[in-house]
Amino acid sequence: MCGIAGIFSRGSQPTPPSRELLVQMISALRHRGPDAYGLYRDGVCGLAHARLSIVDLASGDQPMSTEDGKLTIVFNGEIYNFVELRDELEKRGHRFRTRSDTEVILHAYRQWGKECFHRFNGQWALALRDTATGELLLCRDRVGVRPLYYLCQKQRIRFASEIKAFFVDPSVQRTVRPTALAETFTYWSPLTPATFFEGIEEVSPGSFLLIHRDGTTSVKRYWEPPFSEEPAETGSRTLRRTAGELQELLQDAVRLRMIRADVPVGSYLSGGLDSSVIAALAREHATGDFHTFSVRFTDPQFDETSYQRMMADRLGCTHHDIVIAHSDIARVFPDVVRHAEQPLLRTAPAPLFLLSDLVRQHGIKTVLTGEGADEFLAGYDIFREAKIRAFWSRDPGSRMRPALFDRIYPYLSRSPQQVRTLALAFWKIGMENTVDPFYSHERRWTTSGTLRRFLTRDVAAAGLPGELPLLLPNDFTAFDPLKRAQYIEIATFFSQYLLSAQGDRMLMAHSVEGRFPFLDARVMEYCCRIPAAQLLPGLKEKAVLKTLGTGLVPDAIRTRPKQPYRAPDALCFVGPDAPDWVDEVLAPETLVSSGFFEPTMVAGLHDKLTLSFLRNGQNASPSNADNMAMVGILSAQLLYTTMISNPAAAAAPGSWRLTVDIQNGVAA
Repeated sequence: MCGIAGIFSRGSQPTPPSRELLVQMISALRHRGPDAYGLYRDGVCGLAHARLSIVDLASGDQPMSTEDGKLTIVFNGEIYNFVELRDELEKRGHRFRTRSDTEVILHAYRQWGKECFHRFNGQWALALRDTATGELLLCRDRVGVRPLYYLCQKQRIRFASEIKAFFVDPSVQRTVRPTALAETFTYWSPLTPATFFEGIEEVSPGSFLLIHRDGTTSVKRYWEPPFSEEPAETGSRTLRRTAGELQELLQDAVRLRMIRADVPVGSYLSGGLDSSVIAALAREHATGDFHTFSVRFTDPQFDETSYQRMMADRLGCTHHDIVIAHSDIARVFPDVVRHAEQPLLRTAPAPLFLLSDLVRQHGIKTVLTGEGADEFLAGYDIFREAKIRAFWSRDPGSRMRPALFDRIYPYLSRSPQQVRTLALAFWKIGMENTVDPFYSHERRWTTSGTLRRFLTRDVAAAGLPGELPLLLPNDFTAFDPLKRAQYIEIATFFSQYLLSAQGDRMLMAHSVEGRFPFLDARVMEYCCRIPAAQLLPGLKEKAVLKTLGTGLVPDAIRTRPKQPYRAPDALCFVGPDAPDWVDEVLAPETLVSSGFFEPTMVAGLHDKLTLSFLRNGQNASPSNADNMAMVGILSAQLLYTTMISNPAAAAAPGSWRLTVDIQNGVAA
């Protein structure tokens, strides 16, 4: 992976972008690409690149241009089918100077124009300068694996892989968008194209932004999950056949991600089904040692060590793990938030931040992970909740139907009656409104929305958008209810939060590239067409993947109930061993300065959690709301202190291999 940044000058008399500013911007992204740095500059546009060398180590430096110099690109990502595309392009008369996928993008764009993105199978964020048309194109992969932000100003448009690249310029406004906190404390993150920061937007997943010669912009979406397409032979299709067809696609997705790298590729092992299947398929293509990596926890309620080691033994791999304590999460959390660049409602990214550091320490630059299986193969409880609620709504007086919640939350069947009664009353609210397009997620958003009580009056007054800023397909209401729920999950939580905060940012913090076979274009599109009855028969989550996993992974892993990846939350930040930074960001004067949260409310929450910890130690059990509130408040305050009130200066990058300055007629 890499970091990219750039500037497009506009106005009646555009000026060449500042070379010094481009250097500062890419310097802020050096963690994304520490191997080489390059610049391109013409009279209007400047591009900068920080490279993490994975493919074509010798000749893949960027920015890269076509031989005639009319097309120039900076690219963050991988195109896994670039060899096949290059063969096709060579048959059409194109000639290549490198073995890189970057050069294939340039020639594919020349051959097919903006239609080329449909042909790419990979993960990418790219900026492509076309001097013939005077345009700059910014494009992002189908589900937003790789980040890409932009900032439109009167005289220029800036873009970068991360927001911190904008803030190296003191003239850039550093303020929070008025509704950002309310959105975060409801949907877990601002929804695309908005970000936490005023004026800064992201290129939406599956879209490209075109900056025209005159400085105007237009946006086009080129892909969305094809849930509307009917599955073939629905009636005669067996679960085993579906699993077999998916396995063929997944095997090839893993193969490409293993062989299309000029460095060793490792794999994460969480102890769950998703990563175990990926690691098992990857083992077939590994030459020499195959390295796997896991997170363990000192807190047994989060630990999956026995399953991780069971799978590692099955693979015969070289396994590495890291043991995470509450204090480790508290120690690195400021760095985690600085890389995430958005408030977090869980600490789950922190162990992954430490895990990618472990990967890098062992000399591995690239790892496979299991992201995407839960979203595209219906693995989350939120899908089962919606199914039970809809079933219950058809007979609201039934006593048997709500008992199905005991199947997904077994503790309810053992709970005191008052707890069970309250839980069922919560799920019953609005359950009859099954035509609501956001039916599946309304209860989650209601729960998260209770956190808004901590906001100051002014911030709360900004409220939420009158209408959820999410563009739904025209035929969305015709989708199966499960497919609607999957679409909402992918378009909100997955692309906006999980792939960013737990995926790209925690990996790239230590210059590690993540590869996600479940997000292969062919795999995603196939999964979208699997009948809902096979994805979630009854309440059996990920039935297709469990069938596929037979013989690949131990049955103890394949058939175990899903354990969502979680980490210790609020208890990491209270008690006598809490780090000093907690008191600093929660100090009344800091809270008043940020203007985000009511100091008395925050103090009450902190005191409540501290008292619970002093009485019960790590056996304390904060509520879900208290956990999310404390983590959300701390992360928002950290963003204020590190990115708004006192942004860190970017360190100068290392050696420059490539500088192209057309404005001054220099190429060195």
